[in-house]
Amino acid sequence: MAIRPFAFVRHVDPGSAISDFREVFRDAGPNRWRFALAAAVATAAILALIPTKTWKKERALPTITYITSWPADRTEAETRAFIAENQKRKEQDARLAEERAALEQQLWMAVGRASGVDVDRMKRQADADKAAEAAARKAKSEEILKRSEQAKVAN
Repeated sequence: MAIRPFAFVRHVDPGSAISDFREVFRDAGPNRWRFALAAAVATAAILALIPTKTWKKERALPTITYITSWPADRTEAETRAFIAENQKRKEQDARLAEERAALEQQLWMAVGRASGVDVDRMKRQADADKAAEAAARKAKSEEILKRSEQAKVAN
């Protein structure tokens, strides 16, 4: 047997519900208006409290942080020394990254040799690909420089 949605609605009759309410309200006695008023006030009070409740968190005001990594009165020499030190640190990090990459490559080549792969041929191919990419990047940058110089001359 299939259950149809809202099948119970067939058995609801609003007219009989209203007449039942009238009959119960008449039989409630002399205090029925006081009870109705108390029920209405309680319902209104509860419904009045609902909109004041919120589950949203108050948005915190943004904190403004000004750049404070150097003093405002530092000299040009201090700035240049800072830049030189920072550049040395970057170069050292790049060297360490290259060393790690070379070590990783050696380890993978050892694994490849142990598994019977021709890693020397693969390395030659990879080096050739890297050289081709570097040459393409260099040619592209030279072309951009050439166009920018032509644009300067034209202006």
